[in-house]
Amino acid sequence: MTRLILTSNSGVSLERSDLADIVIPFSFRFVWGPLPSPDELATYLAARSDNHAPGTHWSDYVGRWRPATKAHKDYGFFEFCQHCETIELWFDPAPKDQLQLVWLLDYFRSHPETVARLKFRLLDLAMIELERLGKWRPPAVDVTEKELETASAAWQAYRAPTPEACFDLLGKDLSALPLLKPVLIDLLEELPSSSTGLGATEMRMLELIARGYSLTNALFHLCQLRQTRVFGESEHGYLLDGLAHGPRPAVAGLDEDLRTLDRGKLRDRHRAYLRSEFSLTEFGKAVLAHKEDFTRHNPIDRWWGGTHLTNDRLWRWNPALVSP
Repeated sequence: MTRLILTSNSGVSLERSDLADIVIPFSFRFVWGPLPSPDELATYLAARSDNHAPGTHWSDYVGRWRPATKAHKDYGFFEFCQHCETIELWFDPAPKDQLQLVWLLDYFRSHPETVARLKFRLLDLAMIELERLGKWRPPAVDVTEKELETASAAWQAYRAPTPEACFDLLGKDLSALPLLKPVLIDLLEELPSSSTGLGATEMRMLELIARGYSLTNALFHLCQLRQTRVFGESEHGYLLDGLAHGPRPAVAGLDEDLRTLDRGKLRDRHRAYLRSEFSLTEFGKAVLAHKEDFTRHNPIDRWWGGTHLTNDRLWRWNPALVSP
């Protein structure tokens, strides 16, 4: 019997357990930049062809292949699933993981022949020690039409060109996916505030810097201190760049090399962040006190799901949705 676990990068360590014959981690980060197009996502899941560059096929991130499964690694994802007796979804409560989950469930809805083998588990991968996995497993829940319907509604809402559909979902019954509503709230709180023009993570950075946390360790890595959970280290860096290098910066002390360093040069960027020592500018103090709006003095150009946020088209959070 071939046992398959689908997970995110958070669950890569599951490959070292005996819980499955194969573990497929998905690397998409749907929380930053424009979302991949439907064609890109379909190609990722399709059978391997000349259209697949390294890292663009679902099998490229599998760390361990067993003989019974390796022969099928160039198959399309759903064709591969046909060779598995059990398919479990292990996704962390973090927004990036839950977005991967709803994306996959939305795709599975078009493959009913596979759904009968699907189960998902509610868990926090960060809290599970590998040596305990053999002794304790979170409950497995059948995937029914209710889970698929809820996931599809969430994925289509997040892909929409405005956040309105995601906001409307908060008033719906999302109990089929009980980790989804907190994720939607976390995501909506990253929209620019009506009073400050900054999202929750940016405001938390200003709060921490104001209290003396002047180095990147606290801002990037101390999750319990940081409290926000939408973005990873790279995205925190991009947000910090915007706070410090705009026409009217809120943060001083960010290494000047980061103005020109290519985002692909991760080691160089990491060193530059480590060299930085932060403080708030007077303008930053005014933003933190809700006396200034950051977006009135600095350009905004980023994506929130399928919504392109710019100064002229700025959806805000109040904590209710405010249209441009």
